[in-house]
Amino acid sequence: MNRTCPASDGCVLAFRLHPSPAPGAPRIALIHSLALDSSIWDGVVSRLTDHAEVLAYDCRGHGRSERRAVPYSVGLFAGDLVSLLDHIGWPSATIAGCSMGGCVAQAFATNYPTRTQGLGLIDTTAWYGPKAHEEWQERAEAARSKGFVGLIEFQLMRWFGDKFLVSMPDAVRGLIEVFLANDLDCYAASCEMLGDADLRPYVGAFEVPTAVIVGEDDEATPVEMSRVLHQAIRGSTLTILPGARHLTPVERPEDVATILKTLTSK
Repeated sequence: MNRTCPASDGCVLAFRLHPSPAPGAPRIALIHSLALDSSIWDGVVSRLTDHAEVLAYDCRGHGRSERRAVPYSVGLFAGDLVSLLDHIGWPSATIAGCSMGGCVAQAFATNYPTRTQGLGLIDTTAWYGPKAHEEWQERAEAARSKGFVGLIEFQLMRWFGDKFLVSMPDAVRGLIEVFLANDLDCYAASCEMLGDADLRPYVGAFEVPTAVIVGEDDEATPVEMSRVLHQAIRGSTLTILPGARHLTPVERPEDVATILKTLTSK
């Protein structure tokens, strides 16, 4: 069941808390990717709750959370997660994020190291490159000029491999509905946030167990970006999932859940 809590500036955040029957279970917070919502984690959550308590939530401007198109930053989004953890009474957790969510997870670990027990960095990067600002501005402008309907084909080819698109039409349809329901101003603010994000100066200081996961055929955050993260974070692991693209929590939930279980068992 969806619940809500206010962020530090009053923005209302929607979340779901999934208990675990395991006594003293680890705690995992899941952060979704751009223009989607916490439903990308449904397959992962169903495979985790025998092992961990799980928090899945909609980032501000996304899903069922309040849509305030103020200037966004990964630090602001990390602060939202602090508000959620305080609300549910978790002093700390393992933080796992996909794509945009992975950037937020890195910002969380940077700003709140004592509240970070581990990191799952999935289909993500610390920096989108020297042309990031311009490229993400173009993404925002494309949404304004074409509408979200005009971006669907582009998104689907980046999100999933052909086999998944054919074999899992209901899952694909559900994500399309979430994508089409986005707010243009909030989407643009999120694009600008990612274009300006640069976590490279901070990731080398992470000292918690960290798993880096990426789809072999991910074109949005290619394998090389994950290799760079892995090399920068001491003691991290790198898993490349064969045949998968950008949304591995949806396309390969069992693999992602297994890695997160291993991570939180250390």
